[in-house]
Amino acid sequence: MHPVFQAFIDGLAASGDADSLRTVLAEAGAALDLSCFAYLALPSRRGDAPELISTYPVEWTDHYLRQSYKRLDPVVVNALATPEPFEWGQEFPSTRLSKPQCALLDEAAQFGIRCGFTVPVHDPRGSIAAITFAADERREKFRRCVEQNRHVLQLMAMYFHAHARRRVKPNRIIDGVALSPRELECLEWAAQGKSAWEIGRLLNISRRTAAFHLDNAKTKFGVRTICQAVAKLAAAKSTIE
Repeated sequence: MHPVFQAFIDGLAASGDADSLRTVLAEAGAALDLSCFAYLALPSRRGDAPELISTYPVEWTDHYLRQSYKRLDPVVVNALATPEPFEWGQEFPSTRLSKPQCALLDEAAQFGIRCGFTVPVHDPRGSIAAITFAADERREKFRRCVEQNRHVLQLMAMYFHAHARRRVKPNRIIDGVALSPRELECLEWAAQGKSAWEIGRLLNISRRTAAFHLDNAKTKFGVRTICQAVAKLAAAKSTIE
């Protein structure tokens, strides 16, 4: 068995949350000279937030989630259309992309995400996810790494998705409302009196992203304040797994 893959499997078995999963995949990627990745699991329910585990710059992932770019992203569009791994970058002819899609790729390039190798995961149970290993430019080292480890990277993506589904549950039902894992996590910290800034520090996300998830929770509950959302959480606490 490939030594990097064996270490990756062992790491997954010991992981219990999104942060530890991020570390395991980051270490495996680094061992293969692939230092930048993003795992995006699309929600099965309309209106739910996608699950993102990533080493991309936080400023970019915050912006990506706020703008709901998953609906526009040509990488995601292609991952939805095919279960086969693919490389992208210059491979996306501009004539096939809309102006907003070209603008999105230009924005991503400002954060050093100009090309990549994406492995779609079409779960038999209906969910779709993708892991992308990205780079700031298509160097020969990156291309060679992808070519030599394509099969291993595909296996890693499938195993990572399977563990993420089990360890990072896509939804939590609170008072009949489905919250994403991040929304519930932020709300639980808010229930302990933490501000959006403090929650961001605790979860290694920005204050704006923490506030974004808290606002989503408020909207789903149909309440105006965080205190009211926390009250909903407290009232249903015994029903949370």
